[in-house]
Amino acid sequence: MVQSLKQHTRFRLDVHLMIEQVDAYIPQFAAAGADLITIHQEATRHLHRSLTLIAESGAKAGVAINPATPVESLSCILDTVDLVLVMSVNPGFGGQKFIPGALEKIARLARLRQERDYRYVIEVDGGIDAHTAALATAAGAEFLVTGSSVFGAKDRPAAIEAIAEGARNGLRQSRLV
Repeated sequence: MVQSLKQHTRFRLDVHLMIEQVDAYIPQFAAAGADLITIHQEATRHLHRSLTLIAESGAKAGVAINPATPVESLSCILDTVDLVLVMSVNPGFGGQKFIPGALEKIARLARLRQERDYRYVIEVDGGIDAHTAALATAAGAEFLVTGSSVFGAKDRPAAIEAIAEGARNGLRQSRLV
């Protein structure tokens, strides 16, 4: 699918691998055209090795953490990643409610990035709608992943615009704080 999409788009392809034994698949996704590959901290024994493999394969490296995983578990690799994905639901199926504890993780990652001059961007996935988009961007998120709130909407363009407006409101709030 990545290889097929790559032939028909000018957009960067951001691939989120929620799989075990991820090292076996990283080179294949990079060769197919993935520009950014995100793996779960919880799904690999040797996170640094897996992230290095992504970079050596020519893609940008991202790391995802589940709701119960503390930001501190990433302390040894934050200086090497291009993206940190905060899961704001437990992975597995769509339509779940945003877990509010994700907001503190987002804010913590934003503070660490500023304090230590790291280069990663912060992405959030799960339960994103107009309201949670505002909360997440106010906390420091830059990329938002949506699913059910768009694909489950009767008026998808209106849903997308509402999420975008929520994100803009959150950005304005973050600049006021």
